[in-house]
Amino acid sequence: MSEVLLHYTRDGKVESRHRADVAVVDVTGKMVWEFGDGNRSMFWRSAAKPFQVLPLIEKGGIDKFTLTDEEVAFMVSSHSGEAEHVHLAHSVLQKIGLSVDALACGAAKPMSSKMAKELVVQQLPYQAVHNACSGKHSGMLALAQMLQVDTTGYTELAHPVQQIMYQVVADSANLRKEDVDTGIDGCGVPVFYLPLYNMAWAYARLAKPEEGQWDGREASIRLIRDAMLAHPQVVAGRKRFDTVLMNVTKGRILAKIGAESVYCLASVPDGLGISFKIDDGGFRAITPAGIAILKKLDLVSSSEYQQLIESFPPVLKNHRGDVIGTVEAVI
Repeated sequence: MSEVLLHYTRDGKVESRHRADVAVVDVTGKMVWEFGDGNRSMFWRSAAKPFQVLPLIEKGGIDKFTLTDEEVAFMVSSHSGEAEHVHLAHSVLQKIGLSVDALACGAAKPMSSKMAKELVVQQLPYQAVHNACSGKHSGMLALAQMLQVDTTGYTELAHPVQQIMYQVVADSANLRKEDVDTGIDGCGVPVFYLPLYNMAWAYARLAKPEEGQWDGREASIRLIRDAMLAHPQVVAGRKRFDTVLMNVTKGRILAKIGAESVYCLASVPDGLGISFKIDDGGFRAITPAGIAILKKLDLVSSSEYQQLIESFPPVLKNHRGDVIGTVEAVI
């Protein structure tokens, strides 16, 4: 059962609580720390993206489409829709011979409020390239092109692209395909339902591919990991926790957000994977929860911890900017 991880206080009194479940797993599959129910099943949402792009990489997509590491990071991203991300979307689509119209993720307001305001000022519509999942969809379209299958209906579970990704996601989590249930994600493609433990194990294997028993996939997994760590800004965006954390730790910690407050981390030198789910899906809890878990596990130095709380102060402010409360971890 989920346990209380965060207190939100006002005038020294607890006003709100966020409950969570956490699994920390090493590369051998050992649960090394658990908070709440580390075996709780949950939809992996966008935190599955590093593994969804794996089939494209291992089938030779890098060479076929002359993809850069930055473009690989884009395919794994839940991006903010900033200019850099939009440029990468167009670049990938051009390389695979398709237009923006091929993206079936839907037009969406950019996560970047600055970019959203710029579009309003310029009286330009939100487009599919601004969708946080346009990178993942670009990767799916690239795989369809590589397999020489029709891109029509590529978001459907029965489509060859989704069936291949379904199997690879299960493999990455050390599960049988039939033991992974599916739903429909916010961007219209299948999303995978599995235990937090297996999510964390997959991230531990991503952290140390050479020890992860990938059965010949080590080089492809390493390429995905290194692309994410080399381009944190692409994976998320300006002032986003994923990006800031990877920058602060200089690539020692890999981070990937999922919707409804599912979050995954990988400590590269330790071969540790971490997954957590905020019970109420509250987005505001992700950053303080992530920082608290990393501190609890001694995976960030005192200097790195200080940089993180300076970037994301654990306080509540009113509309005048007065500090009127705190965010306190209780682990």
